[in-house]
Amino acid sequence: MRWKGSRQSGNFEDRRGMSSGGKLALGGVGGVIVLIVGLLLGGDPQQLLQQMQSTGVQQTDGPVEISAEEAELTEFVRVVLASTEDVWGALYASAGQSYRQPTLLLYRDGVQTDGCGMGASAYGPFYCPADEKVYIDLSFNEELTERFGATGEFAMAYVLAHEVGHHIQKLTGAMDRVNAARQQLSEVAYNKVQVMLELQADFYAGVWAHHANRRSEVQLDYNDILEGMKAAAAVGDDRIQMQTQGRVVPEAFTHGSSEQRTYWFKKGYDTGDIQQGDTFSDPSLR
Repeated sequence: MRWKGSRQSGNFEDRRGMSSGGKLALGGVGGVIVLIVGLLLGGDPQQLLQQMQSTGVQQTDGPVEISAEEAELTEFVRVVLASTEDVWGALYASAGQSYRQPTLLLYRDGVQTDGCGMGASAYGPFYCPADEKVYIDLSFNEELTERFGATGEFAMAYVLAHEVGHHIQKLTGAMDRVNAARQQLSEVAYNKVQVMLELQADFYAGVWAHHANRRSEVQLDYNDILEGMKAAAAVGDDRIQMQTQGRVVPEAFTHGSSEQRTYWFKKGYDTGDIQQGDTFSDPSLR
């Protein structure tokens, strides 16, 4: 990726100086694994917290030390966010609409969100529709590389673009419709709808990548797209389930299989057409 020196988004909030004194306790390693499986890339932290015991996160104000590596990664995610602003702003404008931009909030260990309760780094990056903010602990970049084998700069760009995809779903009403269906469906049926939501966010990440070169300062090449597809596959439900429990349970999928996530990201990249991303009408997902 060619991104250094490009515009950084001003829709940015830094709460790394308000990090928790310790990691959020959720029943030990098993609890963390459940959170990763259930919430990675766009889950609902408030729902999981209601189901699991927690000692809470005690936040303390104080100076925060940021390494040169983290400072560069901070600049990178702000540049990627700016690129998504340029792309989605142009796409909305071409349809005669105005794009409402989300905010990126960085934190360490744990954070009190402005609309979704307590968040923690164990969740992975997540989007809170109530405050229209994307929450990221940048230590997740190491998780991508060491745990999931998703290397390269574009892996983190894909993660952020996916969360911005959830913001697009908030704007279109898709996220509200899915949340409203929660009380009307069985757990298995709701999981299928949740998968459709997550795969559409993958599609929107691909749409951003398709338009990035022409509509923003960020420049991508095909190797970057390959990294994105590898990242999408790395966080497929089937792969994570095999890692954590040694077997695959499709009925428990909430984000889609590696193959599905790769397919929808690539479809978004290949078409660049937001109208091609109606995962809710795909018979193969029902």
